[in-house]
Amino acid sequence: MQKKILHTVLSLAVGAGIFAVGGVPTQAKSKDQKVSNTYTIAFKNGLPDNYQEIIQKAGGKVTKALPEVGGIEAQSEQASFLNNLKGNSSIEAANREIPLSLDKTSGSPYNYQSNIISSQNVDNYWDSQWDIQRVTNGGKSYDVETGGYKNKDGSTTHKAVVGVIDTGIDASHPDLKNNILGGRNLVPAGMDESETGDPADIKDRNGHGTHVAGIIGANGKVKGVGPELGIRSYRVLYSEQALGMPAWIIDGIIAATNDKVDVINMSLRFYNNNKMTIEGESYKSIAETLLWKRAIQYAVKNGVTVVAGSGNESLNLDNKKEVNDFLNTLYEPYGIIVKGPATVVPAQMPGVINVSASTKWSTQQLAFYSNYGNSAIDVAAPGGDFGEKYAKTNDPATADPNNLILSTWPTYLGTSYELNAGTSMATPQVAGIAGVLKAAHPEYKPAQVTARIKQTAVDYGKKGHDALFGSGEANAYRALEDIKN
Repeated sequence: MQKKILHTVLSLAVGAGIFAVGGVPTQAKSKDQKVSNTYTIAFKNGLPDNYQEIIQKAGGKVTKALPEVGGIEAQSEQASFLNNLKGNSSIEAANREIPLSLDKTSGSPYNYQSNIISSQNVDNYWDSQWDIQRVTNGGKSYDVETGGYKNKDGSTTHKAVVGVIDTGIDASHPDLKNNILGGRNLVPAGMDESETGDPADIKDRNGHGTHVAGIIGANGKVKGVGPELGIRSYRVLYSEQALGMPAWIIDGIIAATNDKVDVINMSLRFYNNNKMTIEGESYKSIAETLLWKRAIQYAVKNGVTVVAGSGNESLNLDNKKEVNDFLNTLYEPYGIIVKGPATVVPAQMPGVINVSASTKWSTQQLAFYSNYGNSAIDVAAPGGDFGEKYAKTNDPATADPNNLILSTWPTYLGTSYELNAGTSMATPQVAGIAGVLKAAHPEYKPAQVTARIKQTAVDYGKKGHDALFGSGEANAYRALEDIKN
C-alpha cells in the first residue's frame, strides 16, 4: 500500500502560526539592513483630493490608495521624503513601512515526516481531527448549522461567507472547491517573477492559507467547523516565504468588507505601537497603527466579525516590558527602537476576537508557544502542539504528531493534507464558529457574535476569565445551542 506522507514543520521564530508570520523578513541579518523604501501615510480627515500632488511634491509616488481609511502607501528613494511631508497639516502620521514575513524554518529540529495519514483509500480522516471533533462536539454542531445547504442540483448555497486574509488558497482542492467563492489578490506586480498584479490570482504559493481555509470550511476527507460556509481568499502575502506589507493587509480588510463577507480571519500578526525610532527618525504616532485601527473599525461598522491570532512568542501580552524587550531584540537588525507599550496587531485592536492556542491534552495549559494575557485574550481554540511529554521535556524525540492540527494543503505542493500547529490554526476554529453563528443568526452584529462565542466557551483554566484561555475554549455546538457555563 502506498503511503501518503505529511510534512510537519514547527517554526517558533516569529508569528501567528506554525509558519511564523513575523514583523520583519527572516533573511535580514545585517545591522545596516534598510526597512524598505515604502511608507505609510495616514491623513487626518480622510484622503484629500490632492493626495497625489502632496506625495509627488515630497519626492515620492503613491503605490496604494486606501480611501476608506484615509491612508496611502507611497514609495520614495529620497532620504528627505518624510521631512518633506512634515509641514503638511493634512497628514496625521507618516513613517517607513515595516515588512511582514511568514518564516518556514527548514533547519528546525522538529522537521520530520509522519505516517499518521497512511491509508490511501480511506473515505475520511475524521479520526485524526481531534480539534474539529472537540469544537463541534463530535460533529453535533453540524446537525444544527453547517453554514449553508445543498441544492437539488448538487450546488451549495452559502448562508455566510468567511474572508481569509493570508497567502491565498488552492481553489481546486477537492475538499474546498465547492465552497470557494473567489477572492482578490492584493500583492503588486513585480514582487517576484510570478507576480503580475492579476487581481484574480489567489493561488497559494506557501500552503498556510489553504490550511487555514480547511479548518474553517473543508468538506471532504477532512471537515471544517462549517463545511458549507462560503470562503473568499484575499492574498496579501507572496512567494514561498510569504512576504508582504501592512498596507496590503489593510487593503485586504477593506476589500473583504466591501465584498460583504460576514467574518474575516487573519492568522497573522504584527507588533505595533505609537512610538518608534526607525533608522534614527523618531515617530510620536505610527501611521500603520492608525490605519489598522481605522480598517478594523470600518469592517466592524459594516457588520464584519474580525478574528485574529494572538501570536506564537509565549509572551505575556500584559507585561509591556517583556513585549518591548522582545521587539527591540527582533527589530535591532533594522535599526528600529520601540518605545511605549506595544500591542499585537490586529489581534489586540478594539473589535477583534483575539485567540490563544489550546492543546489536545490539557484543559489547564496553553500550547507552549501561545501568547497570553488577561487583558488580551478573548477565547482559546485548538492550535495543537507536540503533546504532553514534549511540553515537559522540550525533547524532539518525544514529539507526538497526533497532537497537531490536520487540514487541507495545496495539492500541487506535494501532498493534499498537512499537520501544523500555531495560533494560525486556532484562529480559523473561531472564525468558523463565527461563520456558522452568522448563518444561523444573520441579524447578529459583530458584538453579538463575539458575546455569544465568549458566553458559551468551555471554561478551561481558572474559573471565569483568565489570562490563558480568556473566556474559555470556543465551541460551535454550545454557541449554536446557547449553552452557557
